[in-house]
Amino acid sequence: MKRVNLIYRHPLYQKKYNALQKAEEHRKFCNHTLEHFLDVARLMYIYSVEQELSISKEVIYAAAFMHDIGRIDQIEKGIPHEMAGAALCDRILPDCGFAKEEISLIKDFILHHRIKDTGADTPLYEMLYWADKKSRNCFACAAQAECNWDRQKMNLEIDY
Repeated sequence: MKRVNLIYRHPLYQKKYNALQKAEEHRKFCNHTLEHFLDVARLMYIYSVEQELSISKEVIYAAAFMHDIGRIDQIEKGIPHEMAGAALCDRILPDCGFAKEEISLIKDFILHHRIKDTGADTPLYEMLYWADKKSRNCFACAAQAECNWDRQKMNLEIDY
């Protein structure tokens, strides 16, 4: 997991992450914290093992760490966070030792993580979507009644 640690320690990642934490510090809904990124990574990994998908753990964790980091650019500049996150991959992941093919796959994960059914024949694209939603504990959230998330997406019971 050396390369994943390099992502987290990368100066640009830290700059974006710290700005995101500051921007969301008073948000009463789900925040985009390190815990969220790790929960998503671990759920993606479980899913990949259960589905017998051949994808490296570091690629899975990299996608999870990068999938919402672009939210700060969405907040500050109005850029959709999946687009901003994919663009950040080109600036961060080469410095962390990821190959072009891996970066391309990670960017595809990020660009599709808000789409439930991509129409693709592969469960890879659905993996990040699924993990991102399942990582939220809506059933125990004090702000659930005020949340604008579609109830179909909410986790109203413990699952995974």
